[in-house]
Amino acid sequence: MDPLKSITLFVAAAVAEIGGAWLVWQGVREHRGWIWIGAGVIALGVYGFVATLQPDAHFGRILAAYGGVFVVGSLAWGMAFDGFRPDRYDVAGALICLVGVAVIMYSPRPA
Repeated sequence: MDPLKSITLFVAAAVAEIGGAWLVWQGVREHRGWIWIGAGVIALGVYGFVATLQPDAHFGRILAAYGGVFVVGSLAWGMAFDGFRPDRYDVAGALICLVGVAVIMYSPRPA
């Protein structure tokens, strides 16, 4: 497995999914309209395709590990676009999630 490729794909997936959800949120909750919602739906669809490009062949493993990336990415997105400031528990939880991602995806396994 190529960890750099895998991490790059996880980041791309997070941008597509979190960005898509944020666009839908903006369209609905902030009343920005159907164009924002439509763009969000398209981005969420892109996320689904990006996830399939992971080198590991196991759907459950990819989505489980991606969950940790999603947690960290969501906090980062909130900081970048909504003025969110994580507290120490947010940071601790995010770090725990990243450890989980590393264990799930990059632990040596017998061939």
